[in-house]
Amino acid sequence: MQMEKPQEIKEKSKKDYFSIIRIKQTDIPGNKKILVGLTYIKGISWSVSNAMCKILNLDPERKIVDLDKKEIAQIEEFLKNPALPKFLLNRRKDFETGEDSHLIGAELDMKKEFDIRRLKKIRSYRGLRHAFGHPVRGQRTKAHFRAKGKKKAIGVQTKKTGKKR
Repeated sequence: MQMEKPQEIKEKSKKDYFSIIRIKQTDIPGNKKILVGLTYIKGISWSVSNAMCKILNLDPERKIVDLDKKEIAQIEEFLKNPALPKFLLNRRKDFETGEDSHLIGAELDMKKEFDIRRLKKIRSYRGLRHAFGHPVRGQRTKAHFRAKGKKKAIGVQTKKTGKKR
């Protein structure tokens, strides 16, 4: 049986090492590729992640754990003010400002909640659908959207009779 050298043992343990990298208040598993890992951040889709890798000259096949502090800082700086093509932005023609922007994380959740509140307040069709818990985007409701966590209709049931067998 051949013994392994201490240096080989260190290299093996380094490859098997699992860590978590934190980018924009999001924990990303270190064993994921950069392209996949960036999609863990709320507001970053596959296409945005791919565009970021191309713009920042990052290899999308590298592991997240292989990023150094400089590259992580570069990613965070890019996410503060993303220089993405207009069609990749998730908030085009904002209702209040009319500007195009890309929101990430808690900011995205907050804006979405404010938009739904505004729709409910002005009593629009979409706002009413949100308020009653119905599907908003035109889906049919005959067969789907029954229980949904609330004690609503649960399907067809037979009537119980008072007879004992």
